[in-house]
Amino acid sequence: MRQEWDRFWAHQKGDVKGVSWSKKRIQNILDSYVHPGLKVLDAGCGSGYFSQYFIARGCETYTLDYSQDALNLAKKITKGSSQEYICADLLDEAFAKDNRARFDIIFSDGLFEHFSQKEQDRILKNFKQMEKSNGKTITFVPNKYTLWRVLQPFYMPGIKERPFSLSNLLALYRRNSFKIEAFGGINVLPVSVSPESLGRWFGMLVYCIGE
Repeated sequence: MRQEWDRFWAHQKGDVKGVSWSKKRIQNILDSYVHPGLKVLDAGCGSGYFSQYFIARGCETYTLDYSQDALNLAKKITKGSSQEYICADLLDEAFAKDNRARFDIIFSDGLFEHFSQKEQDRILKNFKQMEKSNGKTITFVPNKYTLWRVLQPFYMPGIKERPFSLSNLLALYRRNSFKIEAFGGINVLPVSVSPESLGRWFGMLVYCIGE
């Protein structure tokens, strides 16, 4: 899978001038949890868009991906302002052990759907180990009940996904001993007037926040 991601990110320019409504709504949710001084791990950073958001909010930001091409792009987007750019595999239990109780927030957007259920459990267990005692793990994943499931192979050729329902995501958290603080869905339609009331069922993304 690493080769597919390197190939994908090598062709991305990282232009963040046009911000999607989904990213804006993710930020609206994050704003309640993010404040200056927190140690944040952007896990599976991709382009680095959210690393830049955390940096702008005054967080001590650690930008991680296992694609070096993604990290190169993230470093460009963040202008080298992350505390560290980490090329690591989130399945690596030794990495989690080395970073035990280090982070106030562990964030991922579009990560877990690329792994099997067994691997998802392993990653979330690693997140649990890397959280501080009062830390949060905040996860956004694509909803399988949306048009994105049809469009994804065209936008991301060669990249396999297993989208979630909200109940699937909540089950992942509960299986791995997380206390669920908040959950829902966002951006039913890719327009500014998209209703949030239906997000938990038909949102393009579903999310869970736990500790």
